[in-house]
Amino acid sequence: MIVSLNNVQQSDESIITLKESLVTYWNEFIQSVPNIILAIVIVVIGFLLSQFISRLFKKAISIRASDPLMINFLTKAVKFCVVLLVIMFALKIAGLGGVAAGVLTAAGASAVVIGFAFRDIGENFISGIILSFNRPFDVNDTVKVDDIFGKVKALEFRYTKLKTFDGRDVYIPNSDIIKKAVYNYTEDGFFRLDFIVGIDYEDDIELAKTVIVETVRNSEGVIEDEEHECFVAVDSLGVSTVNLKVLFWTLTKEYRKRALDVRSDVIRNVKNVIIENGLNMPADITEIKLYGSQTSIPVTVNHEPKKES
Repeated sequence: MIVSLNNVQQSDESIITLKESLVTYWNEFIQSVPNIILAIVIVVIGFLLSQFISRLFKKAISIRASDPLMINFLTKAVKFCVVLLVIMFALKIAGLGGVAAGVLTAAGASAVVIGFAFRDIGENFISGIILSFNRPFDVNDTVKVDDIFGKVKALEFRYTKLKTFDGRDVYIPNSDIIKKAVYNYTEDGFFRLDFIVGIDYEDDIELAKTVIVETVRNSEGVIEDEEHECFVAVDSLGVSTVNLKVLFWTLTKEYRKRALDVRSDVIRNVKNVIIENGLNMPADITEIKLYGSQTSIPVTVNHEPKKES
């Protein structure tokens, strides 16, 4: 019976201790409610303040820099830093300064682990910072990264956004931009175009080259100077034609549409001048061989009258 009484007494003491603990925590919570509400207000005001500061920073830096990609990147970085500082301050006001310090301490202690776990994220972020100050393209430049070909639309913390010419949005990790070759088609505005035209073996090659070059130079949209020369060269000997390669330059920032328009006009003008000068553009010749004892080729023509509907 003594054992039972001891158990009852221990159980009552545990319940009393639990109640006292709950009352203590509740009283502490009630006392910290004003601080928690103040912290929430600070966070809300901090977010609004970050918007204001980022806009103000964007206007200030726009006066000294005209690069939209860098301005956008730095503005987002400033906004992120302001929000982070506000959150840390709000945690301290709410009486959770230990939590904030713990987060920073844990972040520092686990930096190596996080670095390995999120290596790609960190790599892309650092690459984005590098690209914001030193990069091989600007907004609306036509570039090719690996097999991706399109116009640059945005530079974010982790990726660069390209719009391909068939309407797709492609997000390339910034680390790929740093590591891989980037082909910029519109940085200086000069772009070389070419096409192949075939003439008859009996035609005068030098005459063809002369009239073609003159026509190309006089075509609208084609430019020529000491560094950008228009010329025609014999490219190959085909089955039925001597193939001439026509190379010329155009000056355009709108690579895709404008460059293709110029090329189309030049091809049309070259075709016309070849015909006007009595040169020929023969079709491919198909050679048919007879093997063994075969002396002729049987040809059958099936003529079916049209069915009247």
